[in-house]
Amino acid sequence: MKPGRRGLLHALGGVPAGAAGLAVLSGLSALSGARRAHAGAQRYEPLQATVRASLSRAISDQVVSFHAFDTDGEAKLWLADMGRRLERRIPDPQLRTEFLMTLHYEATRAGLDAQLVLGLIQVESAFRKYAVSSAGARGFMQVMPFWIDVIGQPDHNLFHLRTNLRYGCVILRHYVDIEQGNLFRALGRYNGSLGRPEYPNLVVTAWDSHWKFDPRTATQLASGAPALQVRADPSAPLRPR
Repeated sequence: MKPGRRGLLHALGGVPAGAAGLAVLSGLSALSGARRAHAGAQRYEPLQATVRASLSRAISDQVVSFHAFDTDGEAKLWLADMGRRLERRIPDPQLRTEFLMTLHYEATRAGLDAQLVLGLIQVESAFRKYAVSSAGARGFMQVMPFWIDVIGQPDHNLFHLRTNLRYGCVILRHYVDIEQGNLFRALGRYNGSLGRPEYPNLVVTAWDSHWKFDPRTATQLASGAPALQVRADPSAPLRPR
């Protein structure tokens, strides 16, 4: 389901804005326990005022509590299937469900495939909430702190779940748009390795190998029946255009 349908999915939104002091303390606590991620980093590029304003609006909508699935049944099926795959990486059931619900909403809101975003996070941070790269990129989606100055607010904490996923999805959508749908180049921009195939191919391989969603297989697993061995055709490796 694309953004715009059902009133932009009821417009779940908003990066929480806590007190600046709490954000600083939270950031320091996160950094103290952070493990570095093996990832690149978005590069700062000057943005036109209209683009900056548009991106800023995209991360600052008001929060509401609706999910982005067409039906509750679809939500339960997807969450159960993705949750099973994510269990080793995020063992706590409540945290895992909160992560998946937020990710699915933010990806759908940005017009991205949620499973693609899962593949990107696998490559960027290995699902480590407090991951920090050598370049200083932070959190699940390895967002560079300069984006707070460009499109955010000073008290935004990139280690916060919804904040990180919203920034990451909005930034990736921005890169997809400026590259006119060329996913190879958009992923390269996201990682700071534009024009090189290694990172885009890693993300697509993770997407295809670990996160493709087949409702028939998921339904069988949910019912306890033996799953059919159904595999999506592997996506061809991305190549630069």
